[in-house]
Amino acid sequence: MANFSTWLLAIFMVMFWLFRAIVALCTQFSIDLIGIVAYDLKVEIIISFLIIICIVLVIKRKMIGAFIYAIIYGVYFGQHLFTNIVPILQKTTTLTVDMSMNLFSDFLAILLALFVVIDMLIDKGRKANPIDRKTDWYFKNEKYDEELKKRDSREDKNEYKFY
Repeated sequence: MANFSTWLLAIFMVMFWLFRAIVALCTQFSIDLIGIVAYDLKVEIIISFLIIICIVLVIKRKMIGAFIYAIIYGVYFGQHLFTNIVPILQKTTTLTVDMSMNLFSDFLAILLALFVVIDMLIDKGRKANPIDRKTDWYFKNEKYDEELKKRDSREDKNEYKFY
């Protein structure tokens, strides 16, 4: 995890996981948390444990962790977001404060999962072909190697390059 964006996304993933754990506890004990509730408490608990594994995989830069994270959040929160936003757009249901907080939470979950996948896809390209301007001029410069070979005719050139 070399990028600042990856660290930020990992921190946001943990923060959102903690937020959903608090929401599940508040739902279990019937405490009103600004109108945000867990939709299915048993599924929410199972998802919480799966998300811990996904967070570890994302921190270790495994692509499967990001995809599982996006699928879980897309299915769980996307289904609720879709079923509640369609009646609002068709003007058959009015938007309440409780519903808007739940929809905002759903939207944040899906957006976070999308950003994690995008960051992982972008960063995978950098890890496959890393460019380091500090050392590439020396280790990847065949022209420089040929010049050294022409100038130095000794057996041991003291050019210890480990590829």
